[in-house]
Amino acid sequence: MTYITASDGAQIFYKDWGPRDAQPLVFHHGWPLTADEWDNQLLFFLSQGYRVIAHDRRGHGRSTQTDHGNEMDTYAADVAALVASLDLKGAVHIGHSTGGGEAAHYAARAKAGTIAKLILVGAVPPVMVKKASNPGGLPVEVFDGFRKALAEDRSQFYLDIASGPFYGFNRDGAKVSQGLIQNWWRQGMVGSAKAHYDCIKAFSETDFTEDLKKIAVPTLVMHGTDDQVVPFADSAPLSAKLLANGTLKAYEGFPHGMAATHADVVNRDMLDFIRS
Repeated sequence: MTYITASDGAQIFYKDWGPRDAQPLVFHHGWPLTADEWDNQLLFFLSQGYRVIAHDRRGHGRSTQTDHGNEMDTYAADVAALVASLDLKGAVHIGHSTGGGEAAHYAARAKAGTIAKLILVGAVPPVMVKKASNPGGLPVEVFDGFRKALAEDRSQFYLDIASGPFYGFNRDGAKVSQGLIQNWWRQGMVGSAKAHYDCIKAFSETDFTEDLKKIAVPTLVMHGTDDQVVPFADSAPLSAKLLANGTLKAYEGFPHGMAATHADVVNRDMLDFIRS
């Protein structure tokens, strides 16, 4: 397996498929998943001639199970170390959910020439938690509930998320995939309970407003209107407004995990944006 070493010695696992001289696409996964979340997209874009790269965030999947550094500054630094190690130029960074926050935090700090475009899918920016500057956010008690459920019975908690709101399988008439549910649970249980616990604070309380304002590259904001994890109204339109070169694309009735449930639509729109 392939790894890079972060500044604190943590080993960050990554996949790197495709021609080394092709344009690189870097995928950032959601909580509490792994690079495997993107397998559909990795295979699709590989078939289109791109170099595709996806890493396991520290504390997730095959990367080191750190009890520290489980916050956005370190996540972004780990991405920068990966980009530097692979000498990536003109990359498109694609982030889902928490990975969208990580990608935005990285993009706001990226060295000139390393990033060409950004795609945010059901992403957590600008900020999830309710506070004075974000009155429409979710109460912190919601995330306290996540932490409590994770500590008490992580396995059942992960099954409940995957079986319900993540893919919209709790909606009437939903076409339920047991494979997606089991694969979500599998990815989650491989990671560190401590890192996942810490990451709840990272994805819910980090304010990405200033990051979004600094990002100059063309950015596509993709979001399902029936996202039960990161509500559409409190995220996507606000992010698009803060971005200097942002485009909002709303998907009527699509769930949080739309890159899996509606991969054909999502992949096509990503490809069109990357090629534009």
